[in-house]
Amino acid sequence: MTAIDATDRAILRALQEDATLSSGALADRVSLSQPMTWRRVRRLEEAGILAGRRLDLDLAQLGFGVTVFLGVKLATRGRVALPDFERALGAIPEIQTVEHVLGLYDYRLRVVARDLADFERVLRRRIMTLPGVGDVEANVLLSEERRPGPL
Repeated sequence: MTAIDATDRAILRALQEDATLSSGALADRVSLSQPMTWRRVRRLEEAGILAGRRLDLDLAQLGFGVTVFLGVKLATRGRVALPDFERALGAIPEIQTVEHVLGLYDYRLRVVARDLADFERVLRRRIMTLPGVGDVEANVLLSEERRPGPL
């Protein structure tokens, strides 16, 4: 485990707020020189603490008006290799997240679709045809009050 100090935490907090900051702008925020800031960011990346940067897209603006959370229970007959199942899920672009969970279901999926008819198509033709799929429960997202953000 890599030790992080208050300056590392300040860098992580600033990047969580705006991952597009240049190393110079980030250096100004954390009161370090640009080279020192760059070295710290690089160390955090190499340690796997800073695992990447991404954009948050407005799905509705892109035409994806429906988000559905699926609980998927694998069938008990005919065991499915979990890595193969997860790889098959990863090949479906409408599935935004795949979470292997403990509880009533084996997997929790976040699926986006243009509308309910499009979701039904994805569910019937892509998800339900995967080997090993047993029970599926769908919950349609009505609103999202809090998105993942800074720790």
